[in-house]
Amino acid sequence: MNKNAISTQALQLIDAALVLLAAFLSEKIWQHSWEWLDSFERIVIERKSSDGFTQLGNNVWVVAVFIPLVLEMFGFYKQRYKRSLRRAVVPIFETFMVIFFLLGVITMFFKLDLPHRPTLVMVPSIFTVLVLLREWGLQAYYRHVATHDEAKIQVILAGAPGAIEEWEASLKRADRDRMHVVQRFNLRDHDELELDSMLASHPAERVVFLVRDIAFDKVTKAVETAELQGVEAWIAADFVRARIAKPTFDLFNGQSMLVLRSTPSLSWALLAKDFFDRISAAVLLVMSSPIWLIAAAGIMISNPGPVFFRQRRAGRYGKPFGMWKFRTMYQDAEARLAEVKEKAGNEMDGPVFKLEKDPRVFKFGEILRRTSIDELPQLINVLKGEMSMVGPRPLPIYEVAAFERSAHRRRLSVKPGITCTWQAGGRNKITSFEEWVQMDLEYIDNWSLWEDFKIVLMTVPAVLFGKGAK
Repeated sequence: MNKNAISTQALQLIDAALVLLAAFLSEKIWQHSWEWLDSFERIVIERKSSDGFTQLGNNVWVVAVFIPLVLEMFGFYKQRYKRSLRRAVVPIFETFMVIFFLLGVITMFFKLDLPHRPTLVMVPSIFTVLVLLREWGLQAYYRHVATHDEAKIQVILAGAPGAIEEWEASLKRADRDRMHVVQRFNLRDHDELELDSMLASHPAERVVFLVRDIAFDKVTKAVETAELQGVEAWIAADFVRARIAKPTFDLFNGQSMLVLRSTPSLSWALLAKDFFDRISAAVLLVMSSPIWLIAAAGIMISNPGPVFFRQRRAGRYGKPFGMWKFRTMYQDAEARLAEVKEKAGNEMDGPVFKLEKDPRVFKFGEILRRTSIDELPQLINVLKGEMSMVGPRPLPIYEVAAFERSAHRRRLSVKPGITCTWQAGGRNKITSFEEWVQMDLEYIDNWSLWEDFKIVLMTVPAVLFGKGAK
């Protein structure tokens, strides 16, 4: 486990303790308030004891563990060096929004009593104040490190002179403030013996190897030199110029492997996304069951035949799966696709076919499409793990095969979704497939739980005001 991971977990433990402290202080303040109200004979407010705090107290350990995990999902523990208190408040606010939403869902479906309103107000408020005090102290420590070289990480930079200068110029101020460069070593023109002498005369805890344009056998010997002296060797992966992918290291077959990922890597946030996907899909399936019955009856009356339409779509990494929808077209729709394209054309350029007034859609099917009810069966795909609630829309296999640029296939690197940025925002305006793909790639590159939440909120009015899929 690296130092950054340890410091993150230490902060999470501190914040979990602050949750407990906030609950304790809130209960004491509430109890003291009732003692003060005794003198007024509690005319205004009817006392109901401190049941709200009793309920919280019974579950406070769960809350204390859960809050730091949600904070991590919202990036609270990333880029924490030299940030303003205002930037620290945003993920705290987002965290309590999620917690209040979950409390509402749990109390509604399990018919539990919510803690009293003072509990819901005082605990988050006191916790926020405590965390901001902790954050203020942490930022004071970072400012101390930035002004005292002895408190910084002592580093030797080893590599070609040009690579060293380029790397130092690219350093963010926060990273530069945490590091003191004691020496720069020209690894291209000098050997490991000279590095050994430098390490002996200039104590350092870390050697950063910038290995671009350096022979690998020379790098290996230099790393072994640092290893023998017990100095950490950090190797910059700048010998691979990745424009999109983010480099990480992982173990495979017992060997350390450099991994370049252009999609969100496995994290608590992704695990939470999968958990919320399946839970929300199950809940929506139950809640929408009456609509399923109405839709099925309408389809059988309007155009007798199968209620559902199942089509092979491209899932994550292009893996085919059967996507479910309520049938909105006549049964010969697939066979008539080429004919419709020839006669009516295509409102979307590129390999994707979109047509607002598709003659293959029967009357009741138009209602299902306009209200997006035809998409409800995809909740089954979400439950099976083939789709997500939010993600790029899955395309038919034959449309994916017609992609003209390999870059378009990067939209297949995440699970497809029921809704996406295009679906929620501009689906009735955008006719450029290139622009559609760009929206999907921006979603992938900037993904977060909060981004998913915003897209879901955008989807609701898009459906309610009849901006359904074409």
